[in-house]
Amino acid sequence: MKQITHYINGQHQAPSERQQAVVNPATSAVIADVSMASSQQVAEAIAHAKAAFPAWSQTTPLNRARVLFRFKALVEQHIDELAALITTEHGKVLEDAKGELIRGLEVVEFACGIPHLLKGEHTQQVGTGVDAWSVNQALGVVAGISPFNFPVMVPMWMFPIAIACGNTFVMKPSEKDPSPVMRIAELLTEAGLPDGVFNVVNGDKEAVDTLLTHPDIEAVSFVGSTPIAEYIYSTASAHGKRVQALGGAKNHMLVMPDADIELATNALMGAAYGSAGERCMAISVVLAVGDVADELVSRLLPKIDELKVGNGSDAGMEMGPLITQEHLANVRGYIDSGVAQGATLVRDGRHLALDKGHFIGASLFDHVTPDMTIYQQEIFGPVLAIVRVADYDSALQLINQHEYGNGTAIFTQNGEYARHFCDAVQVGMVGVNVPIPVPMAFHSFGGWKRSLFGALHMHGPDGVRFYTRKKAITARWPKPQVSQADFIMPTMK
Repeated sequence: MKQITHYINGQHQAPSERQQAVVNPATSAVIADVSMASSQQVAEAIAHAKAAFPAWSQTTPLNRARVLFRFKALVEQHIDELAALITTEHGKVLEDAKGELIRGLEVVEFACGIPHLLKGEHTQQVGTGVDAWSVNQALGVVAGISPFNFPVMVPMWMFPIAIACGNTFVMKPSEKDPSPVMRIAELLTEAGLPDGVFNVVNGDKEAVDTLLTHPDIEAVSFVGSTPIAEYIYSTASAHGKRVQALGGAKNHMLVMPDADIELATNALMGAAYGSAGERCMAISVVLAVGDVADELVSRLLPKIDELKVGNGSDAGMEMGPLITQEHLANVRGYIDSGVAQGATLVRDGRHLALDKGHFIGASLFDHVTPDMTIYQQEIFGPVLAIVRVADYDSALQLINQHEYGNGTAIFTQNGEYARHFCDAVQVGMVGVNVPIPVPMAFHSFGGWKRSLFGALHMHGPDGVRFYTRKKAITARWPKPQVSQADFIMPTMK
């Protein structure tokens, strides 16, 4: 049996006493055992990261960027291998896994510009013979805690910018699909990253709580569900750490009567059912204005019926399995609740029958109302709900009233509606005729309301701000002279 342990100070570690099975969700087969780190093992990783920090933080930004350039080339060289690891442990189809890697590499490319991004500000002669400037300095040891649904992309939202800024890093990936990050750690070492700068600890709540409370951790980045994000934020903040904790979502697509319906339908298929709906940016609710719902449903049904569901490693598949048998049961339970609460189930994914694996078909609900559980809660599965609304204002109000504010989209050919929507909607990421408006790496990713805990978003300019602290310096070089103590507030003349 394959053993997945920890990667600390540039070396794979011996297995831990506690272990957990890693399962291929397409076959239900146990493919590895992953070690669950004790608090002592996490503390060891933190200690090595702390020891590596002084030298790494004093490495020039240009030389740190050169390591990332080499790492980028290695990831591109091994992209098929990494995609296969993602598909084997997560289940998403191979092309989707490659797309995840490409989006992650965009953050690496952004971080390669760190010599420019770290520049501070300078003002000469703020007072007579006095200059002032600011510098952006690394924090120290920082930690990342990532979810199962993007085992490479989400860590790449975190560590490239963090280490480019001069920090050292401790990564805690999901125990459900840990192999891709372990391979990433090996490639970072191959790229020339010094030992101890990037460390991986696998584990569960014991490992997480150690990262949240250890005095040598300066900042924590997290992506996951809202209840856990809130726990991460409150616990780490209480221990004096910076925190960015991205939580859940219930992303709405508003479809106006004038929308290009074929464009909207194709967008919905990918946004609702891609990666089996296990994306924080998945569209799970359609707000259909006026009579547009009838045409949407009629166009969606044949596309759902033709959806190719199976092992993501097989050619031609469009949707893979859910991550675990337990999550499959949860998604089935949501579909049950939608039927019980009176929604119209026009396509029932529960009928999909495959011999093995955690598979469910695409489901489509019509006549969903805002008081239903399937509207209110994040399902994180291939379930799309259509809510019929009378007009644009009613749709906008529903989006703004929802507790989540991660991503949203409007499909229309009316520029006035689109412009008003972008300004008035209370959501962090907005698309106009774009179903999944994930910002490019040189912008920042994050939601509003209960989709984000913390002041700063991930990657882009906010990523640099999160992983550095600003220091303001004021300097005077006076000629030697006798001076006297000054007891008033200093002013510049």
